[in-house]
Amino acid sequence: MAIEREFGCGGSEIAAKLAQLLGWKLWDHELTQEIARLTNSTPQAVEQREWKSDPAVYRVFKSFLRGAFEGALPPTDRLELLDARRIAAVSEQAVNHALAGGPRVIVGRGSQYFLRERKDVFRVFLYAPRNFKIQRLITAGIPQEEAITEVDTIDRDRADFVKKCLNLNWPEIHLYNAMFNTAAGDSFVAEMLA
Repeated sequence: MAIEREFGCGGSEIAAKLAQLLGWKLWDHELTQEIARLTNSTPQAVEQREWKSDPAVYRVFKSFLRGAFEGALPPTDRLELLDARRIAAVSEQAVNHALAGGPRVIVGRGSQYFLRERKDVFRVFLYAPRNFKIQRLITAGIPQEEAITEVDTIDRDRADFVKKCLNLNWPEIHLYNAMFNTAAGDSFVAEMLA
C-alpha cells in the first residue's frame, strides 16, 4: 500500500496503525534512511531537501561547482551533490527496494507515482481541513504561528517540486485508488484502509 498525504493530516500515524493492523512492515522514515544510504549522505541532509525545490543560492552554488570545479575532475571523481532532483531519482529505487521484501505500507516519497503501474499496490491519498491540520500540529507541541506557516507552505512546496520534477499536479488524483479525510479519526481511517 502506498500512502500520500497532506502535511499535518496524520498520515504517518495512520500508516503506522495500518501497518500494525495488517502485520506489514512500515516504510516511512526507513525510506529516508534508504535514500540517504543510496546517496551516501545522512537522513538529516535528505530531509532538508526531499520533495522541495532547491533554494536559489544552492542552485547557483551547484552550477558554479559543476562548471568551474567539477568539470576539471576525472569522471570517476565527479562530485555528486545532494539536490532535490537527485533525491527524486533515487526515491524510485528506494520505493522499489521497500516493496521487494513483501507486503509494505509505504508513506510518501513519490510512491504513488513510482508504483502507478503495479496492480498489486493500493494507492491512497490522505487529507484534512486546514484548521484540523493546524490544531493537530498545535496539539503535538508545535507553536501556533509555526503550525500555520507549515500547513500553508509545505504542501505548496511539495506541489511545486512535483510539477518541476515529475511534471504532475500534486495531488494527481488519477494516481489514487481512494482518498480519505483524516478528520474522521486515525483509527477509523486505518481500519477502513485495512
